[in-house]
Amino acid sequence: MDAFSALLAGFQVALTPLNLTVAFAGVALGTAIGALPGIGPINAVALLLPLCFALKLPPETALILLAGLYYGSGYGGRISSILLNIPGDPGLVMTTLDGYPLAKAGRGAAALAISGIGSFVGGTSAVILMTFLAVPLARLALSFGPADYVALMVLSFALLGTMGEGKAVKTWIAVALGLLLAMVGIDGGSGVERFTFGSLELLGGIDFTSLTIGLFAVAEILVLAEGMLSGVISRTGDGVRLTLKEVMFCVPAMLRATGIGFFLGVLPGTGASVASAMAYTAEKRVSDKGSFGKGDMRGLAAPETADNAAQTGSMVPMLALGIPGSGTTAVMLGAFLMYSITPGPLLFTQRPEVAWGLIASMYIGNLMLLVLNLPLVGLFARLLLIPAWILYPGILALSYAGVYAVSNSAFELIITTAIGILAYALRKVGIPLIPVLLAFVLARLLEDNFRRALSLSDGGYEILFSTPTSIILWALALLAIAWPLVGQLQRSRAPAPSEI
Repeated sequence: MDAFSALLAGFQVALTPLNLTVAFAGVALGTAIGALPGIGPINAVALLLPLCFALKLPPETALILLAGLYYGSGYGGRISSILLNIPGDPGLVMTTLDGYPLAKAGRGAAALAISGIGSFVGGTSAVILMTFLAVPLARLALSFGPADYVALMVLSFALLGTMGEGKAVKTWIAVALGLLLAMVGIDGGSGVERFTFGSLELLGGIDFTSLTIGLFAVAEILVLAEGMLSGVISRTGDGVRLTLKEVMFCVPAMLRATGIGFFLGVLPGTGASVASAMAYTAEKRVSDKGSFGKGDMRGLAAPETADNAAQTGSMVPMLALGIPGSGTTAVMLGAFLMYSITPGPLLFTQRPEVAWGLIASMYIGNLMLLVLNLPLVGLFARLLLIPAWILYPGILALSYAGVYAVSNSAFELIITTAIGILAYALRKVGIPLIPVLLAFVLARLLEDNFRRALSLSDGGYEILFSTPTSIILWALALLAIAWPLVGQLQRSRAPAPSEI
């Protein structure tokens, strides 16, 4: 079945009344949640994941809802970034540079409109690329053996360290912690208990829902409670409305940003924050005549487009290889596993209704997002006025209700709280949380393939370097590990400003 035929079959799944309803609910609810300061896409998806499972939604329906939440909350974060100068997540920092000056100049509505159009262009272009690249990538992955997968996992972890923005050591600590948490429970190969400390409740390991809610929802609430963010929004509609000429003026910037965002989104661990930063920097070098940072539409359109393209691009390795490209897709990968579906090369042949239904729904969801947000952005902006003393306890209660609905265990609430406190402490010392989650999700795949490889070689480690693919992947991993060290060495040898 070619990509066109498969996509048409996917639209038959996505266009059912139930799936259209959940797609609309996902983008609307995602926009509303994302508009709340500090509640980014990963928190939105983590919050709704237990609800999907508790409602016993079919897997394709649940994933369509979570995907809608993903890009809906991504757009919602623009509202607080542009009107309040408070980025909802790290990927939106660049949005504030030109978005907030536009809002202060009375052009908040125009800024939100170009943001929505840029998000639509980036998201839809990336879905088109994903439609034609996901299956070839999956076919390539079918030729992978256990040793290749081990090398691929190591490369994924190495890329996380590269993108740690000068925090390579802390990123590796986070990866080690994620692997350690994944080891809790009974070893599937030998039946030996690992890190259970005699607790019967830990024999089954740490539940994915408890981990995600603890890492992101609970920890985020603790951090937000320190600042108690709520605010006064800039007005959206006093200035000149967005014109067609301004939109056309931003088209080249959007196209450049789409390429940058999609490419970086496909790489595991890079995320939208790197994509939006690189797109803004590139656009500034190409187009800046002194207007960037003062309310230039291109300075807003470029990071917005790249952010959405990266979000969609990060789903390509998740669907084709079973490797999440970002923290949010790691949560979605957990949703696949909760439904006993393994993302990867066989997903497109064994569960085509899930894979292609999800891809088709993203075409529809991006269109819904544009139509919904252009006229209703003022309504979503009103959510910024909810007092923090109502908002944060409500989110926390919803989080714990979701954990209990999935597990029906009070012990999981304790685990969730403990993980939340641990995550809060990790954030305080600068250790990123997304590598913890990615390592936790990939640990089982790494361990299973490591065991298979050693079984094939009767315990010989040379099998890990026995194929051209594995050698290339190991070489790339070493390069990724060495890259930050080279940068640090160059910086240490550079003359101090006083010496110049």
